[in-house]
Amino acid sequence: GLWQVSGRSDLDLEESTRLDLQYVENWSPAFDAMILAKTVKAVLGGRGAY
Repeated sequence: GLWQVSGRSDLDLEESTRLDLQYVENWSPAFDAMILAKTVKAVLGGRGAY
């Protein structure tokens, strides 16, 4: 989801919830493609991981 690629464990509950709501309200195939691209960066960068 959006919060996982936007900071993961660095985000507090409020920010994670806000990002989840943003995803639900703005869903589109293009938005999913953007998240997929950010996923690669998040996994390789390891930022926000425990």
